[in-house]
Amino acid sequence: MLESSFPGRDGVNLGYREVGDGRPLVLLHGLAGNGTLWTRHGRADALAARGHRVILPDFRGHGASAKPHDPAAYPPDVLADDGLALIDHLGLSDYDLGGYSLGARIAFRMLVRGATPGRAIVAGQGLRELLGTGGGAGARLRRAVEGTGEPDGFARWLATSGEDPVALLHALDSVVATPREDVTRVRTPTLVVLGADDERAASGDELAVVLPDAVRVTVPGDHGTAVDAPELLDAILSFVSARPGTTPAGTR
Repeated sequence: MLESSFPGRDGVNLGYREVGDGRPLVLLHGLAGNGTLWTRHGRADALAARGHRVILPDFRGHGASAKPHDPAAYPPDVLADDGLALIDHLGLSDYDLGGYSLGARIAFRMLVRGATPGRAIVAGQGLRELLGTGGGAGARLRRAVEGTGEPDGFARWLATSGEDPVALLHALDSVVATPREDVTRVRTPTLVVLGADDERAASGDELAVVLPDAVRVTVPGDHGTAVDAPELLDAILSFVSARPGTTPAGTR
């Protein structure tokens, strides 16, 4: 697996991994994680074996990317800026794009701002989350960083994860909502996939209804476990391998 870096538009150093050859597939991770989300359980290798060049960036403030503490390094929508900078840095023109949880929100922000993948994957998020009206890990992160509320499993994990809570909070504060009218303008074929027990599942249904070209898939698990379900990888493989104008097998 190749590990490398590229400069954000403001010069901040950002890390990414890639494995495989063939059609590029850029996959984004969730809050307080990094690109290894997609290497667990051999997922990236399985995608590479099916003919994909799998590209896994680490968000600013996460993983191998820079973690500045200056709030000025996290202007609104900077994570989408960084994703678009990666597309430019690699010279990608014919590729697919997706993400899980926060990564799905940022992938969608990239679509709204002009990214042109052949197919998109929105996993673990729905319409309310894109609109900025849903809940999520952000509130738990804020409580953990600010030391408010009772410590929970997330707070205990954060304390031992090696991630920088100040940088994570700045990254979270940079995320912006996508207006409904912008959501409905996206014409990219999009896989909307969530766990059956994810509290966002109904929000995923709503997103699939308003997107002009969406495929809705349900996999086992809740928000924390669905990403590791083999069925999620199967859904992604089926979706990105389908011929244009066809419905991927096993989707509904």
